[in-house]
Amino acid sequence: ASRSRRVEYDRFIPFRSAMDMDYARVALTTPLRPRRDGSIQSPSSVAYQKLLDECILKNRTRILAFKSAPDAPASQLPQFDEPIRPQKKQQRRIPKEPERVLDADGMLDEDGLNLLDWGSNNVLAIALDDTVCLWDDANKSAKVLLHAVEGSGPITSISWSPDSAVLAVALGNSVLALVDPATGHVTDEHENQTPVLSLAWRSNSILTVGSSDGTVVDYDFRKDDTSICFYNGHRRGVCSLKWSDNRRYLASGGHDKLVHIWDACMPVSQRHPRRHQWLHRISSHTSIVKALDWCPTRSNLLASGGGRHDHCIKFWNTVNGSCLNSIDAGSEVCALLWDKNKSELVTSHGFPKNQLTLWNYPSMTRAAELFGHSSRVHFLAGSPLGGVVASAAADETLNFWNIFETPKPTKPELPFARFNVIR
Repeated sequence: ASRSRRVEYDRFIPFRSAMDMDYARVALTTPLRPRRDGSIQSPSSVAYQKLLDECILKNRTRILAFKSAPDAPASQLPQFDEPIRPQKKQQRRIPKEPERVLDADGMLDEDGLNLLDWGSNNVLAIALDDTVCLWDDANKSAKVLLHAVEGSGPITSISWSPDSAVLAVALGNSVLALVDPATGHVTDEHENQTPVLSLAWRSNSILTVGSSDGTVVDYDFRKDDTSICFYNGHRRGVCSLKWSDNRRYLASGGHDKLVHIWDACMPVSQRHPRRHQWLHRISSHTSIVKALDWCPTRSNLLASGGGRHDHCIKFWNTVNGSCLNSIDAGSEVCALLWDKNKSELVTSHGFPKNQLTLWNYPSMTRAAELFGHSSRVHFLAGSPLGGVVASAAADETLNFWNIFETPKPTKPELPFARFNVIR
């Protein structure tokens, strides 16, 4: 009973999963008879057939397989002279020179102003002293949109509405005007108590205004009582305002070295139903904070840059207000702009180099440094089409840089493209 008995079977059943169907097809379709015309195969054909038998067909004679064959050892695998080398990914080439330089006579060299904005209509607006000029990037043409009335003072801030139907213009005499870009006519005016330093549209009808006395107000120009909400937290001028992409969170930076993050959905006090309380107060900067921008790919990530006595770029988690990273940029950070398609950001700086720096996030390695200005680069604006960034400096020049990677056009998805089988 201890001896193993040998079982005899009366038939052989082919094992389909062990068979090479491609070899079987070749073996069945390749003629074995000599050529009828009596011609002889060339030496190259004979050598090719021999190499094919050794490497691909492996000198096999059976078509059917009745059990799984063991794998061939590595020593018997065909060797090739040249190893397969992985192709290196081509790095993006960033031009070191601006692709276009325009004169910007009358550009003010003052901290805390916002005199450059690129609208969704691909038109760049720039304020030069008491004049607003438009640059149409599609047809490469410029025109003057608005001349401020004599005595109204220089223009302190401009901002396009999300649909680019209106350009908000703040004047030095504390007047806020809404201008029609097609005709240049002022459609609405509002007088503030103090000069306006920063503007940010929450929607096409609600405009957030930051003033030199530290007040931040939401205005709805569709109502008789235009002021609908107040944000009290800054003690000095508010020089930067940025709404997040979902229009829920507002970030503000000021001359008081503070950064506030406001939650528009946070409940308000019954005693002050129109007054918002800040969600987070950030006081780690040691100089004016004008460089602010929300990361477009991470909704809860905010980047801020400090001025002359700070030199730092800081990243904040707006959920809990914690600092994720802090980088010493080496000089004052005048402006900051995220790429909308990749994890990159560009910063503009002052003395001593007056350069633009492209950073990779989150490693914060310098991808490029661009030199084209001789004075502090106060303002940055990105093209709505991606790729190009405009910079304006106190040297009265407006430069266009091809910094960011241009997004590739996406093909429209075919119906049922995500289904392999239609039942």
